[in-house]
Amino acid sequence: MPIDLRSDTVTRPDERMTEAMAAAEVGDDVLDRDPTMRRLEHRVAELLGTEAALWVPSGTMGNLIALCLHLERGERFLAPRGAHVLTHELGSAAWLAGGMPEPLSWDAGAGRPSPWLVRSESADNGRYDALRTTLLCLENTHNAAGGTAIPPDEHAQLAAAARDNGMRVHLDGARLFNASVALGVPVAALTVGVDTVQICLSKGLGAPVGSAVAGDAEFVERARRTRKMLGGGVRQGGVLAAAGLVALERTERLRTDHDNAKRLAEGLITRGWNVTPPQTNIVLASVPDVRHSLEWLEGIGVLAVPMGGKLRFVTHGDVRSTDVDEALRRIDAVS
Repeated sequence: MPIDLRSDTVTRPDERMTEAMAAAEVGDDVLDRDPTMRRLEHRVAELLGTEAALWVPSGTMGNLIALCLHLERGERFLAPRGAHVLTHELGSAAWLAGGMPEPLSWDAGAGRPSPWLVRSESADNGRYDALRTTLLCLENTHNAAGGTAIPPDEHAQLAAAARDNGMRVHLDGARLFNASVALGVPVAALTVGVDTVQICLSKGLGAPVGSAVAGDAEFVERARRTRKMLGGGVRQGGVLAAAGLVALERTERLRTDHDNAKRLAEGLITRGWNVTPPQTNIVLASVPDVRHSLEWLEGIGVLAVPMGGKLRFVTHGDVRSTDVDEALRRIDAVS
């Protein structure tokens, strides 16, 4: 049986989650709101420290809604190099939101720019003939950097640098709960100074579908209309929201995923692999030939994906420590 380490999105609802979905109180969320969806949105806002939140079908849609509402056409936005909004959302930030993306180098460590760089990139904002830089998009944890987490003090400094230079701040927090658990801080400590934040329920938290985008009440009211425009209005959405509520009760379980990622990384390192020690649940391995390595791993029943010229392994709720040990055993057997 394959050991699926491609992503934490491959998890399947367990019995408790499916029971909650089956028993959910529902209504038409487009017409007069779904009661379970309302509960979920209230809980998300409470955890993130925002006024309101909105369920969306995917993290990509949540990010896109935020960018559509923050950007005027032709305005420039900044994001760390390799950020999901730059590399894995099919250019929707430019195509649909009308923004000009500007990648920022990781001059302050893996996955994050420095406040100095944020300030310097907006220095031309007052010039008539210059692009207006109006938005900073942060990502925590940073997927392409191997799931690195931005600590609260560094996050606050980046947000302040943006705001001091007339920029709004959107946080792609698809794995923000991973960052919270890894850093040992409340998740709201990682949203200080942002205008909007997106969190994903269907990654490490294990819901089958759904994310949420949050901000002040005015933003969420506008976001609800934009979601409908993008085809994201749902009817009896409480069936999906119920899964999200269960997922939010289990955030501490992410420690197990982090421990399993460290177990995998240490095992690969002792076998001579070039691996960056993980901070959360993503393990990146440098190999001479990514395509050949993926095919070789698939042949022994260990599934991974390419990421920035490396192999990416992601631990999740459906992976046990015994699965990690079995993956290493299979690698030994053919090495």
